[in-house]
Amino acid sequence: MQPRMKQPVFVIPGAMEAMQALHKAIENRGVPKTTFALVHMRISQINGCAVCLDLHTRPEFYAKDTDSRTLTVAGWRDSPYFTDPERAALALAEAVTRLPDRADPVPDDVWAEAAKHYDESALAALLIAISAVNVWNRLNVATRQVAGAAKR
Repeated sequence: MQPRMKQPVFVIPGAMEAMQALHKAIENRGVPKTTFALVHMRISQINGCAVCLDLHTRPEFYAKDTDSRTLTVAGWRDSPYFTDPERAALALAEAVTRLPDRADPVPDDVWAEAAKHYDESALAALLIAISAVNVWNRLNVATRQVAGAAKR
């Protein structure tokens, strides 16, 4: 497997720094690192981004989590391993990632559940994280970036 081109953030000067600054801006806003990691993994599963799924297993990029949680995040609704706030974040992540799949892309019940567990700053951080993961996934998938190509 060969990528179609270099990862676009390495082609456009300042793009990688901008993406990193976005990530830095949402740290310490009331969302645990493990929740961000679960959200990243779930979105990457939906979008089929093997690069991001591979990166999720690297401790230098994401908070370490249990194998049970990591392996069952795709079935989080039926798994006993997730907290109510994590479930709310995962439901929001799925809704925002799958915008064209329904007439009301982010239903009030999904929003209300997330708002029950996260204040405005944390919700903003979650929405920015969800959007950023979707950007990374789309860049990687469109250019056929290869999982594991970066050194482990």
